[in-house]
Amino acid sequence: MYREVVTVAKSLYRISLTLPLARLLNLLGRLSSHATKIMYDSIGLDGSNFCIRLDNELVYGVLVYALGTSSYLEQRRRGFDVSALRYDDLVECPLGMCRVILEFCHLPVSLAEKAVKAFDTDSQKNSMIAKSAIGHFKEPQLTPSRKRKLNELLKKHGVPLIGEPRIIEGTLSCH
Repeated sequence: MYREVVTVAKSLYRISLTLPLARLLNLLGRLSSHATKIMYDSIGLDGSNFCIRLDNELVYGVLVYALGTSSYLEQRRRGFDVSALRYDDLVECPLGMCRVILEFCHLPVSLAEKAVKAFDTDSQKNSMIAKSAIGHFKEPQLTPSRKRKLNELLKKHGVPLIGEPRIIEGTLSCH
């Protein structure tokens, strides 16, 4: 599942303010690009692909988005039967999208109404990243200079840029 990159980046920034390790990693990443590389290496990824200084509050989230999206696109290029799902489509047409997802997964479409009811609760409500815990943090702003820098990063990873159409190949749809 994916959503618009700036929304992801802002959300991950707010989440990082409540999780001590994420906050520490973001602060260390502000010091140097080498610190970011070490962090990605430590979780088993090739940190050289992410050797960038986290010099603003949105870079970390854009990196996470780029990693997930580029990995998905690479899996499709290799012939894996994977499809994407846009969060916005799920919000706009929950019943239709749940039917599409269940059908894609070869599960009974009759479960779609039960699946939609699950959206009525915050799945993180008892955690440190519940809406009630992160909703009050001020979102970082996307300035023109930040947008240019973030688009360079997105371009490097071959994923849609900020301001471009956001439908990724292989996205499931009920339209």
